[in-house]
Amino acid sequence: MGHGGNVIQELTTDHREVDELFARIESLPAGDEQRRELADELTMELIRHAVAEEMYLYPAVRRFVDDGDDLADKEIEDHSEVERMLTDLEGCHPGDARFDALINRLKAAVTTHVADEENRLFPLLAESCSPQSLDELGDKIRSAKKTAPTRPHPAAPDTPPANKLLAPGAGMVDRMRDMLTGRGKG
Repeated sequence: MGHGGNVIQELTTDHREVDELFARIESLPAGDEQRRELADELTMELIRHAVAEEMYLYPAVRRFVDDGDDLADKEIEDHSEVERMLTDLEGCHPGDARFDALINRLKAAVTTHVADEENRLFPLLAESCSPQSLDELGDKIRSAKKTAPTRPHPAAPDTPPANKLLAPGAGMVDRMRDMLTGRGKG
């Protein structure tokens, strides 16, 4: 969840972890119960990552990068699409044909989003921010992931200041539900 380094290093490491979770899900046979556990882990990672980006990365992009508003808006829309898929996936059993279809759609959407961030957004941010600012953003991202929700909340606000006020409360409730159900411990 927290890796160290500047914002770009932190988020890139998250991206590789998500790639690995997709690979682990795909390596198991259809219907295998472990796929549900891995899908829950994937959901938790994607939600924490997205919430942290929406709280700190995209406001920085808006502030420092030319045409940053358009870039941030596009990335937030990508997150909304992924969150809708994660909500659908939550209700699927690994033996359900929809499970594989959703995993495939989700992987395609996440892969496109990650490529856009790593090939376009991150280089622009690196050009326009000081190394100290990038380090500070990395610290903020790590901190946000610790309190972020772990379940999709498609109706929740995804821009400041409302997201910064509501995300920690939703995160606390999600972590309590996870603890009580054993979700994410597989």
